Amino acid sequence: MTKDQKTATIEELKDKFANNNFFYIADSSSMTVADISDFRRKCFEKGVSVKVYKNTLIQKALETFEDSKGYAPLYDVLKGQSTLIFSETANLPAKILKDFRTKDVEKPALKAAYIDSDVYVGDDQIQPLADLKSKEDLIGDVILLLQSPIKNVIGSLQSGGNTLSGLLKALEERGDK
Repeated sequence: MTKDQKTATIEELKDKFANNNFFYIADSSSMTVADISDFRRKCFEKGVSVKVYKNTLIQKALETFEDSKGYAPLYDVLKGQSTLIFSETANLPAKILKDFRTKDVEKPALKAAYIDSDVYVGDDQIQPLADLKSKEDLIGDVILLLQSPIKNVIGSLQSGGNTLSGLLKALEERGDK
């Protein structure tokens, strides 16, 4: 790889890191070509970007950002083969990784994940990452919570009106006697 190609790759990575709040670093070494192609296809179908980069280029691109981004813990996992997985949804790559694995295929293994300045290191983090709620799920939960008290008030008013109406009718009937 020439110096110009390396510079272009670092710029490409800097752009990806700047525009993505969620990315995963995985180890896809020892996977067969068929398995890698199948994994890439599943990611592509869900709108997730997958590409293998050299560790030194990844680290150089990450080092260009300020320390407040919190990329430093990722430097330790940049060993061996590193596959970068970019997504607009925080939990989608973890779900794809989890679903892709079988008893025969234990790869790709999660090295680390960067989720909105939080770093998750290790393959044991796949389940907690898959369980993360997406932005759409959280908005739905908030709307549901906001609607719940209103439904209770309306229900109480409606049932209270029936009770009050029934009570008035009963008193009116007693008064007639």
